[in-house]
Amino acid sequence: MTDYSDDDAMSMASGVSAFESREFSKSMRLLNPFAEQGDAEAQYRVAIMQQNGLGIVKNEARGREMMQGAAEQGHALAQHGLGFMYLEGECIEQNGEKAIEWFSKAAEQGMIGSATTMAMMYEQGNIVPQDLERAKHWYGLAGFDDKVEELS
Repeated sequence: MTDYSDDDAMSMASGVSAFESREFSKSMRLLNPFAEQGDAEAQYRVAIMQQNGLGIVKNEARGREMMQGAAEQGHALAQHGLGFMYLEGECIEQNGEKAIEWFSKAAEQGMIGSATTMAMMYEQGNIVPQDLERAKHWYGLAGFDDKVEELS
């Protein structure tokens, strides 16, 4: 988290707590100023609320913008989320290469779900060309040794 005054740190923590408690209107009110200032954690959570209309009117464009901002700052969950947006064509045009790009960044930070998703994409040829060697690589990194053996 950015260096905030005690009051700002408390507001940020309260916003995250409200989000976790599913008090989305309160969370948006508290986190939006931090998201506007470029705080990656706030941007990630605001993106989820905007994308899904949680506590506010749904705004996919703003959700994409906030998710992109957090992902570009290295927020692993946002990178994973942006990867899924590209994979599913949700709030953004479907793009397999961009999905792989963002899932790779998240996987490099230990996001097992990103590695697993890429493995499945390559195994099935889902919006990327089928590549069983790449699938085995990503399954291995995700800890699915049995799947690596199955594909060998």
